[in-house]
Amino acid sequence: MATPGAEEDALARYRSPLVSRYASAEMGFNFSERKKFGTWRRLWLYLAQAEKSLGLPITDEQIREMEANLDNIDFKMAAEEEKKLRHDVMAHVHTFAHCCPKAAAIIHLGATSCYVGDNTDLIVLRDGFNLLLPKLARVISRLADFAEKYADLPTLGFTHYQPAQLTTVGKRCCLWIQDLCMDLQNLERARDDLRFRGVKGTTGTQASFLQLFEGDHSKVEELDRLVTAKAGFKRAYMVTGQTYSRKVDIEVLSVLASLGASIHKICTDIRLLANLKEIEEPFEKDQIGSSAMPYKRNPMRSERCCSLARHLMTLVLDPLQTASVQWFERTLDDSANRRVCLAEAFLTADIILSTLQNISEGLVVYPKVIERRIRQELPFMATENIIMAMVKAGGNRQDCHEKIRVLSQQAAAVVKQEGGDNDFIDRVRADPYFSPIHKQLESLLDPSSFTGRAPQQVAKFLKEEVRPALIPYQSKMGGKIELAL
Repeated sequence: MATPGAEEDALARYRSPLVSRYASAEMGFNFSERKKFGTWRRLWLYLAQAEKSLGLPITDEQIREMEANLDNIDFKMAAEEEKKLRHDVMAHVHTFAHCCPKAAAIIHLGATSCYVGDNTDLIVLRDGFNLLLPKLARVISRLADFAEKYADLPTLGFTHYQPAQLTTVGKRCCLWIQDLCMDLQNLERARDDLRFRGVKGTTGTQASFLQLFEGDHSKVEELDRLVTAKAGFKRAYMVTGQTYSRKVDIEVLSVLASLGASIHKICTDIRLLANLKEIEEPFEKDQIGSSAMPYKRNPMRSERCCSLARHLMTLVLDPLQTASVQWFERTLDDSANRRVCLAEAFLTADIILSTLQNISEGLVVYPKVIERRIRQELPFMATENIIMAMVKAGGNRQDCHEKIRVLSQQAAAVVKQEGGDNDFIDRVRADPYFSPIHKQLESLLDPSSFTGRAPQQVAKFLKEEVRPALIPYQSKMGGKIELAL
């Protein structure tokens, strides 16, 4: 095979489809090398500014030089340095120092690698949540509009995927929304619980900074506070080893895995409803469902969500195992694993939220199909109502029960053995025994009388729980989303 030319290099190497096919540009940037190493330089700047303010001999000129080169990163030089040094942080210290010769002596002063590494991770995790939360709110908002629109439309309920009492299309959607509202609260909590690692030194004791400030504990504490505030955090972890506790990563990925479970359930329901031809996800004019079967309208967006949600749910196993095997103050077997699982979790969550938003903005409902399925099952569900009506008309409850038992079994045999329609009501109409209630049959079979308080539950739930939860995100609701693929 010929060696690819420079213009084909991108196609000659594996690229994660999470980025190359699906994820948003903003989430892709959040986990990019440019964001990571640009944040490292900002952290070095924050440290130098704070150290200077507390009396260390750092000049304004050195600070200005660092400020002028925050994004002036020579990635080629950094790669060459890392290949030589086998240490990514020191490679970037040298690269930053190369363009900041006056500040070179004070870059990374008193710090350990985890000062930039872990603190950057915490910034990226926080920013990742801030990208996901408005997207989740948008999905909830779109589904809330859908639930409100179809709050009164009766549909057959299913338990064990067998016909059950009626509900409404809107009420079923509220089950989805309730799960997503729990996810919204969980993501907000996980984001707000994040703290900064701060300036803690090599094993978390702050010994190097205590030496820099000649034993002045108050200055070390103030240094930690200043840098934490500059990074946009209200609090830092009071105790750490060399790293922040890897249980933090468990908390972060647990809420994302839980979100994945919610979306998998929602999209599985949509796939099942598509098979019943009651509800479909958007299907574009030129979209092809199958290369062999031109008539097919496969729920490919929902299938994509389920596929990626499974991946998201499994990723929480990585931080669980990593946290369990961190020896004493730290071991480096966390590093390579975290490079993969943290980024992939947020990228995957970003993708399935964008896809679910697209689905929720274009859901198609087929009321006539829903009505037909209700007509097939409702006659059996109406038997209790028929018995009550007959008793009110002067009939005997036991005689009526036996009549209905016989007629319903005859109708069931037509459905199951002959493949015919449910003719139970026709049999009731033809039986003189039921003549006292023949005129009531239409009202007794009104589907809306079988949905209980479903419409009222939808209205109350949306008004009291869902809409208030979305208020902080009103300015970020945006327009419809289009999927690239």
